[in-house]
Amino acid sequence: MVGPYRTETSVENNDTEAEFKPLNVEEAALLRRNIVAISPWHVVGIQAIVGLLLALGIWLMSDQAAWGRSAGYGVFAVLFPAALFARGLTRQRASNPGAALAGMFVWEFVKIILTLAMLIAAPKIVVELNWLALLAGFVVTMKASWLAMFWQHRNKTSIAVF
Repeated sequence: MVGPYRTETSVENNDTEAEFKPLNVEEAALLRRNIVAISPWHVVGIQAIVGLLLALGIWLMSDQAAWGRSAGYGVFAVLFPAALFARGLTRQRASNPGAALAGMFVWEFVKIILTLAMLIAAPKIVVELNWLALLAGFVVTMKASWLAMFWQHRNKTSIAVF
């Protein structure tokens, strides 16, 4: 791969190995300037908007409040753990990268366990639960994080370091 991080080695001898090329100060500064930091709160906000629109759409199209509640609970089963995860990540002040990574894994584990607990509790919480509507709300809201990343990057140009 030819680019800011690697240089191509000898092509004549069919060597597919690539050597690591360290960035100089100017290249590193350009790279840092062009990196788009995605806030976890931005992702949670986009997920909330998409999920609520979906739950409202299911309710209006089906004309059944139970379906809307089921979809809404699916949305909530993604949003509440994601918001807790975002809060945990933004509040931690790790002094080294290892501690930051460990903190991220802990909060991800908490998010997964809480999501599973909410899904298991769904039949007891949601009256006239419709699993298909709940699953639609859950999956669409979870996948809306891709939409958040797309919107975050839509105005950025690609990095060209030579």
